[in-house]
Amino acid sequence: MTISNTANHILVSKEGRVATIVFNRPEVLNAMNEDTFRQFRDALDEITTSDVDVVILCGNGKGFSSGGDLKSMLSNTDESAFGPVMDLISELVIKLYTLPKIVISAIHGPAAGIGLSLALASDYVLAHESGVLAMNFIGIGLIPDGGAHYFLEKRIGESKAKQLIWEGKKLNANQALELGLIDEVISGDFESEIKERVKTILQKPVQAMIQTKQIYCENNLENLKNTLASEKNGQGLMRKTKDHNEGIQAFLQKRQPEFTGK
Repeated sequence: MTISNTANHILVSKEGRVATIVFNRPEVLNAMNEDTFRQFRDALDEITTSDVDVVILCGNGKGFSSGGDLKSMLSNTDESAFGPVMDLISELVIKLYTLPKIVISAIHGPAAGIGLSLALASDYVLAHESGVLAMNFIGIGLIPDGGAHYFLEKRIGESKAKQLIWEGKKLNANQALELGLIDEVISGDFESEIKERVKTILQKPVQAMIQTKQIYCENNLENLKNTLASEKNGQGLMRKTKDHNEGIQAFLQKRQPEFTGK
């Protein structure tokens, strides 16, 4: 979808029982920085107590989200900021996962890195045939965060999750569907088709659906919290490696990295 207002990183609209949250940095393929995470968290707080039943996550412009904003990360040399940002991401992921609404991620174009992590925290992950999904932290010597280890294992199992993380390759929508990473591939008019899926949900006893969601959340929340804590610790360690530095330099110089395993 395309929205002209670029004043905010997150746009929220409501229509009846449906809220739409739009990642709104189209000039950088909706790459996410600290302001994005903070605004997204605040949007979820607002929606939690609202009377909507269904929430749609989508991206403005040519894609869902290209992941973390590397340029923003590189411009901030204050290492003391790392912990608070990771804590903010953990808070955001927990709010999204436990949101007492039915959440649909509507992916078109790229959904990579932390952008894909957040999409996987939804109840339904739907992708247009243009979708390209990648858990590509490995390319800069990092590990996935945003609860990705938890959500990937839930969706595709430990072995496939490890391989997907280690390879960091791009998957088209049909490949992602075949792997079990997403729930449906949609062709044609994406917005219209998403509205049809929402209409179907709203014809169901949604409160019963949400009660089932909350039971699963209660059973699984500690595991997710532990995963987020492990990701924070592991990411901190990886940021100090030579391979991470090489990955960043290769990214800036637009070349293939030469990793040494250190």
